[in-house]
Amino acid sequence: MLQVQELFLMPKITELRTLQIGELSRRTGVNIETIRYYERIGVMPNPLRTEGGHRAYNEHQLKQLAFIKKSRELGFSLEEIRALLHLVDAGTYTCSEVHEMTMEHLERVRQKISDLRRLERVLKAMAADCSRGDVPECPIIDALFDARRNS
Repeated sequence: MLQVQELFLMPKITELRTLQIGELSRRTGVNIETIRYYERIGVMPNPLRTEGGHRAYNEHQLKQLAFIKKSRELGFSLEEIRALLHLVDAGTYTCSEVHEMTMEHLERVRQKISDLRRLERVLKAMAADCSRGDVPECPIIDALFDARRNS
């Protein structure tokens, strides 16, 4: 099994196996425009270019994009991902540092869950006030206009 450090070591210049952006997209499930966006904002390094100007990705970049995708699926922000990749690429990370970043992220996730539960209660209460009648008065619309009613 590969160690994490081995996944992100810079590839050798002589590496011949390259992927075009469409193949990279297909293998990772990341949209082509999203890959280009990640390059533009510096989360992914700019790939080498072929003589014809096409992007040429290597296995290192494939693994890095898979890392980014999985991190995004877990709700990490692009800045958090950038920080994680910086730690990995520099080879200076410790498991403790990654654990701390993960726990901070978990706390933000828990706060979002709490906020969503509160939102659910408010919407449920608003919907319960509704008679679903055919009259123009609507307690949901009234509640949305009422500045005194807070969540």
